[in-house]
Amino acid sequence: MTGNESGDSVPLRPDPPGGLSGDALASPGATAAPADPMPTATRKTPAGDRPTGDPAGRGERTTDRAGADKAAVADTGAADKTAVADTGATVTGGDEADPFASFAPAPEPVPTRAGRVARAAGRVLAHEWALAIVGSLALAVLMTWPTLRYPRYTLPQDYWDPSLQAWQMAWSGHALLTNPAVLWQSNAFFPERWSFAFSDTLLGYAPAGMIGTGPEVAVLRYNIMFVLAHALATFGAYVLARQLGAGKIGAAVAGVSYTYAPWLLAQAGHLHVVSNGGIPLALAMLARGHGWSLRHGYRPERRQANWAFLGWLVAAWQLSLGFGIGLPFAYILGGIALVATVTWFLRRWVVRPVKHPFGIRLLAADLVGGLVFAGVGALMAVPYFKVAELHPQAERTLGDIALFSPPAAGFLTAPGESRIWGDLHEGARATLPWHTEMTLLPGYVLYALALGGLFFSVWRLRHRLLLLAGVVVTMVLAMGTEFIGGRFTYAPLFEHLPGWNGLRTPGRLMLWTTLLLGLLAAGAVSAFAARVREISAQRIPSWPSPWLRLATLLPLLLVTVEGLNRTPHPVVPVQPAAMRTVDGPLLVLPSGQNQDQPVMLWSTTHFQDIVNGGSGFTPTLLDDVRRVTIAFPDLTSVEYLRTLGVRNVLVMRDQVAGTPWEISIDAPTDGLGITREEIGDVVVFRL
Repeated sequence: MTGNESGDSVPLRPDPPGGLSGDALASPGATAAPADPMPTATRKTPAGDRPTGDPAGRGERTTDRAGADKAAVADTGAADKTAVADTGATVTGGDEADPFASFAPAPEPVPTRAGRVARAAGRVLAHEWALAIVGSLALAVLMTWPTLRYPRYTLPQDYWDPSLQAWQMAWSGHALLTNPAVLWQSNAFFPERWSFAFSDTLLGYAPAGMIGTGPEVAVLRYNIMFVLAHALATFGAYVLARQLGAGKIGAAVAGVSYTYAPWLLAQAGHLHVVSNGGIPLALAMLARGHGWSLRHGYRPERRQANWAFLGWLVAAWQLSLGFGIGLPFAYILGGIALVATVTWFLRRWVVRPVKHPFGIRLLAADLVGGLVFAGVGALMAVPYFKVAELHPQAERTLGDIALFSPPAAGFLTAPGESRIWGDLHEGARATLPWHTEMTLLPGYVLYALALGGLFFSVWRLRHRLLLLAGVVVTMVLAMGTEFIGGRFTYAPLFEHLPGWNGLRTPGRLMLWTTLLLGLLAAGAVSAFAARVREISAQRIPSWPSPWLRLATLLPLLLVTVEGLNRTPHPVVPVQPAAMRTVDGPLLVLPSGQNQDQPVMLWSTTHFQDIVNGGSGFTPTLLDDVRRVTIAFPDLTSVEYLRTLGVRNVLVMRDQVAGTPWEISIDAPTDGLGITREEIGDVVVFRL
């Protein structure tokens, strides 16, 4: 057979004339004859013929066939030389690559360093947690808009409390950079001591306060942290719901409803209330570290001590932002730790004893992390105990709590900042004496989803009942003294828990109600999404219809829409030029709670000592200053201010209309030993 008649091995044919014998190939002095012009695959030589010049009487292969055989044997090590001969390859010197290599797969390219970095970055960015972070940030920008439209000149809701909190961040950063020893002795409320503890401090934001100086930077910093606080709250609640066992869409519902509940729109001017994302994030980390979820229970093989320790650190950071929402969080963590300790004891000694039910590393992480958390709380509490000792009038009473206790109707009433319900609930708000702290609607959509979660959910029945019990308890506590006078609910906490009497707004406990309602809703939405996946698996092809896919997103869309705001963003009063040039200690007139908070913001250029200040209470000394200086400049007020150490008094000409200073600002100062100077719209009296 010839090489073209079969695809298998081909027997050797007689060598054509003019070729070299096998002996010649092995001979070092052999010389190749001219190549046969006829292709081997098409030329046939009769078996009985003998070519001329073959003295041995045997056929020899042509040079090109011998070269092809030699190349094929060298490259592939194949024993069958005939198959190679049929390729017609020619060798004129040296070996030639196998022509069939052209049909082989392309070699895998070796990635460059930049390529490896790009691939790693792509894997990170495509991870669920990275997508959750990006989504939380984007949603925060949109849902708080127009906060970042003019971030250097406007503040959300009003410019009173936000000015105070912008000053707090600026002061903490300035003090820690220059002289940490004076952190609690701020430049405001001169000459009071421990003045930084007159309200929640937002101390955890001190690193941000180290960047830049001046009022515009302080306002910009506040707005950025305001948006980031919303993003962290969404991400934290999402992570908590996922750790407990909810699906992605259910967790997203929990995150959005927790952050953008309508009642929180009334707290837009209170950054220390909006900054609550550390609560669910710390709980998620602690649950992950202990290998526990609501859906699957305790799984020892999933314990990770590092996550537990990080959870304690996040909890400590959350506490450093303020006791307003941090103190209830601390007591809840204490309760969880107590339950965990009892569980450990039972598992170790009573119920099916095991040697190390929680693991030595995890136990050490809890002990060290718990000590860090308790240490931060203790260090933060010392200045507040000092303030309570120096200012007894700052102590709250149950009568003060009653002023801010919302009735049951508040749970169905939205604040005016709600774009969806604000106008519709205007009449209901009119019946509330302090609607900013009494409009506590978490969202009608959230109520409906949570109600559905009681009957259809991925959570077990006992867990749903526990979540429902938590909702009821927190709502009762949020009512303060409105629920049967608080005698068996809020009053015992107020009287017996250390620090609880410093909380004057029980309605902010609605934060926990919202979180628990969100977890109930997440269970319902997760169960619905799982049912959609089951239905889609039964379809041919296995893919849900567009209407089913849209239905799984509808709860998320509804809770997002219900959180839309129409929060005002007023322009912050411009810093007078005198505040940049006049040294302290100084007093700015007119003085009052709302007037003094922007003054604190203006002082962030040089942080000169100022008598002015705004906080949760008014110190007796500042109250005396405001009363004595009504007739300023007169001998009594000048002498009184001199005894305090005040060197300059700034009277704002554009704010004195309708006040006693409208006339006295231009009164003669003869015999007082002071001088008057005009700097812009400010009259500076140098004492």
